[in-house]
Amino acid sequence: MRTLLSSPAKMALSDTENSLYQKSLTYIAKISLNLLAVKVSNKPADFLGWCVELLSICKQGVNRDLLEADQFKPLEKLEAVLELGASASQLKMLRIAPWPVFVSFIEQQTEVHAFEERLRLLDYMSVQREALLQEMTELDRLAFAGKHTSKHAHTKYDFDVEWFTSTKGAKIFHSLLAEQASDFDYALSFIPLTGDVTPAQYQQFVHAYKNIFTRYTKDKKNGEKASLIPATRLLAMRRPDQFIALTNAKIDVLCQGLGIVKFNSYDFDGYWQYLIGTLRTFAWWHESEPSDESEHKIWCSRAILIDLFLYADQDTAFNSNYLRLREKALNITDGTYKPSSKTRTKLTVDEQVDLALSADDLPEYIVAKRESIITEVKKGKSVDHVIGLMRAIFG
Repeated sequence: MRTLLSSPAKMALSDTENSLYQKSLTYIAKISLNLLAVKVSNKPADFLGWCVELLSICKQGVNRDLLEADQFKPLEKLEAVLELGASASQLKMLRIAPWPVFVSFIEQQTEVHAFEERLRLLDYMSVQREALLQEMTELDRLAFAGKHTSKHAHTKYDFDVEWFTSTKGAKIFHSLLAEQASDFDYALSFIPLTGDVTPAQYQQFVHAYKNIFTRYTKDKKNGEKASLIPATRLLAMRRPDQFIALTNAKIDVLCQGLGIVKFNSYDFDGYWQYLIGTLRTFAWWHESEPSDESEHKIWCSRAILIDLFLYADQDTAFNSNYLRLREKALNITDGTYKPSSKTRTKLTVDEQVDLALSADDLPEYIVAKRESIITEVKKGKSVDHVIGLMRAIFG
């Protein structure tokens, strides 16, 4: 473990990676004895591998029962730094990656990033973007804008509408969108559905978008300031090949990973100049439209799919609102996955999983994921919960 913890000092780290390593050391020092108690066999020689390995140890290797009360916070902060480090290292690949590498990496992320579910969202929006917001149903408009509700039935919306970014916290934005949808349509009309978006077209959108907040919130002191986050959601749903959907957390990791000037969630010029401008310098973004069907899907959404270069663990795909709604429906209509109210003996995790996998109606692909199921159950989930989610993900 000592060798693993000190190994980045011997790596050729970028300024960002070195800063993150130094920051991680401050938290490692506070839980060093707990980390040293973990046996290590894998010692990566690169910073990305180091972040992923140490993150795995923090999440699954450290004995949390032996942690003091004041050590949980440093452990949590260390995990956050390591996730940021892993994301920044993966994003760094975008600077030099050719198209085949870009596609290959995304395909490797299929399960952990719920790629197929994200594609279903983008496919649905490829039809919606041709319509006006004011003509959409309320649920379709909310789906386009990135706000999930319990009314988004999983039978119709077979995806989480909040993938890429959630705008559910943007209350003023949603209030205006419900009442002034035509004004948002006018703003989006400056963004063409085909071809590269020009700086002038983007600025026309920004002017019209900001004007909505100025005009309809003037009763507030100085009016409500227009936030960049919901705007990027609208832009990315209209043109996922041209725009990246942001969250406040993603701004920091994207700026660090891509080596660009930090901008804030109200800086529309910074978003265009630093993020979108940098995006347009990458070789993979300039790839000609491919004829291969699977590559073509990626190409049509290549900007927004930068999300798949952010770090994801085994839980990421399970955090889908669509899966939660589907699981709730399954628990109501299918007794197979209802937890038993009586248990005669206390079974080990392995025994619980093996008992569940012995059911005759389970498909082979779930049986083959025994180790993954055991891992999730050890984290506190029930066997039925995990199997139900796997059914929802893989059909």
